[in-house]
Amino acid sequence: MSAARPLTALRTLAAVAALPLLLTACGYGSQSTDDGKQAEVAAGAKKLSADEVKIGYFPNLTHGTALVGIQKGLLQKELGGTTIKAATFNAGPSEIEALNAGSIDIGWIGPSPAINGYTKSGGKNLRIIGGSASGGVKLVVNPDKIKTLNDLKGKKIATPQLGNTQDVAFLNWIAEKGWKVDAESGKGDVSVVRTDNKITPDAYKSGSIDGAWVPEPTASKLVTEGAKVLLDEADLWPDKKFVITNIIVRQDFLKKHPDVVEAVLRGSVKTNEWINANPEEAKAAANKALKEESGKALPAGVIDPAWKSITFLDDPLAATLNAEAEHAVKAGLLEEPDLKGIYDLAPLNKVLKAAGKDEVDDAGLGAE
Repeated sequence: MSAARPLTALRTLAAVAALPLLLTACGYGSQSTDDGKQAEVAAGAKKLSADEVKIGYFPNLTHGTALVGIQKGLLQKELGGTTIKAATFNAGPSEIEALNAGSIDIGWIGPSPAINGYTKSGGKNLRIIGGSASGGVKLVVNPDKIKTLNDLKGKKIATPQLGNTQDVAFLNWIAEKGWKVDAESGKGDVSVVRTDNKITPDAYKSGSIDGAWVPEPTASKLVTEGAKVLLDEADLWPDKKFVITNIIVRQDFLKKHPDVVEAVLRGSVKTNEWINANPEEAKAAANKALKEESGKALPAGVIDPAWKSITFLDDPLAATLNAEAEHAVKAGLLEEPDLKGIYDLAPLNKVLKAAGKDEVDDAGLGAE
């Protein structure tokens, strides 16, 4: 496997440790919460090759597989006596740091920090071993100021953070419109205002932004404040699917404990199957998990439309991750990365085959 080239101008990806804001799926702060929460293990359950597996994820709907899988005990069931130690993170960089330090073994994370974690380590740190979610990203706007997509010119539109997944998508959309924006400053034909999703609703209410290209549940929160969905990002992708959440693993953990990794993947596949078969119960389980993590559940007016816009699936949609990297390169935020080897889908495909499901493809970016 050839070494990956370094990142340059992509501040949010290159300066991982220094980020104060959110990177990837939903806007929170940069801190993590190692709550040490452990799932209940059935009496007499047999351990696998590790006593415990440390799993990281965001308290966010696009990480619903982890939320529901842990909440309902579906992941723990597959691990037997090997205990899950869960840690929640509020930003991609802190989760990558935890993976680097061995504080977590497996994580649910968005494509931008996964790409960054892989390239920054020269391809030696992580692997993407599965998919989890697609969609859940929308352009929402003030309907009094913006009635059509062409009306965005000259307006102030928020994204979660410079270089994060949604920021890159919006910059790419702007470029395809033929408009000019300086990627780093956000200044140009459209003002791209990098705003922590925690405060985006307040920024919208105050009039300091005219809209936002954001993930759920922020998009639906803005709608409750009077915003209108002008574009669903899924409509820009083939088959209306694009990766929003992956499953990653430390390469050394994968090498030492393949049985544990396989068990987590088996639990993930069964969780996604259960979510899709029981959408209302799954939504309630995710909201219960969010309440336990943050102290506050999402109201029905937010979680109902948000949940419907997210597709939970096992396929990592590798071709779309590669396209997202190309969009960052085109925006001038990323040097052409070498992503060969970022995926190892052999364990997942083993699980899928055993379950009678179709195997998934790594788009030529698999480990040799």
